[in-house]
Amino acid sequence: MEDLLAGQGTLILVVFIVLFLFYIISRMIRIVPETERLVVLAFGRYAGTRGPGIVLIVPFIEQARRVDVRERFLDIPSQTAITQDNAPIAIDFLVYYRVIDPKRAVLQVENVVAAAVNIATTTLRAVIGDISLDDVLAKREQINDTLRTKLDEVTERWGMKITTVEIREIQPPREVQDAMNRQMSAERERRATVTRASGEREAAIAVAEGEKQSSVLRAEGQKQAAILQAEGERASQQLRAEGFAVALQAIFGAAKDVDSKTMALQYMDMLRSVGQSPSTKFILPMELTSMVQQIASSMGGNNKSDSAGD
Repeated sequence: MEDLLAGQGTLILVVFIVLFLFYIISRMIRIVPETERLVVLAFGRYAGTRGPGIVLIVPFIEQARRVDVRERFLDIPSQTAITQDNAPIAIDFLVYYRVIDPKRAVLQVENVVAAAVNIATTTLRAVIGDISLDDVLAKREQINDTLRTKLDEVTERWGMKITTVEIREIQPPREVQDAMNRQMSAERERRATVTRASGEREAAIAVAEGEKQSSVLRAEGQKQAAILQAEGERASQQLRAEGFAVALQAIFGAAKDVDSKTMALQYMDMLRSVGQSPSTKFILPMELTSMVQQIASSMGGNNKSDSAGD
């Protein structure tokens, strides 16, 4: 019986020793991922920053605190701030940060995340208090940069780097929202009026341009028609002149072969026509006497030649 009790006691002791050794080993060996670091304190004093990989921690002597070195964000809840012109507005925003010095993040502040949230809300009120409501609504990017700069100046001593600040929503007072809605409606109406006026102006310009082009084309057509008409008349006159010249040349050619006897006969034929006229008065040219003499002499010459022949 005593041997059985002694064996059970030995078994319990062995199990206890094994569990104790397992606990010691689990506390001694730490596997630190790439995204974390271990800040080690030995008897309450800083003993170094370790990781990533397998890290050995001396149990009961060293204490280790994990610090995430990835970029993370703080969701700052909606905060009410008073602008420079005494308008209350509600703002909520995001703060993106990254721990760049795990030692200071552990030793310089009790809870770096809570401290960052508190300093962010305080800084927001300070920044908004120096800006008017119109600028708060219109210069969001500038406010983001100002908040990031001021927060980074404070959190730098905690080993934290503020990378980005983004304002998500700004809610002005109800009366301000109503005024903004009215202003937006008026602006839309103004833009519609300007657009309509611009369209009408463009249409009028297009119509005037079309009329001008039409007038230019019509004048060009009239000019071409006048040119063609003038060229036609000139060609017609030229042809008539050439025909008249040809006729004169033909008459001149025929007149060269006409002798005085032929001309006398023509005059006699004309006198016969005149004699047949019912008029009682005749006007004879003076040249008619000489022509009659020429005819008489020519007739006499003909008679003499006939007698001589007989």
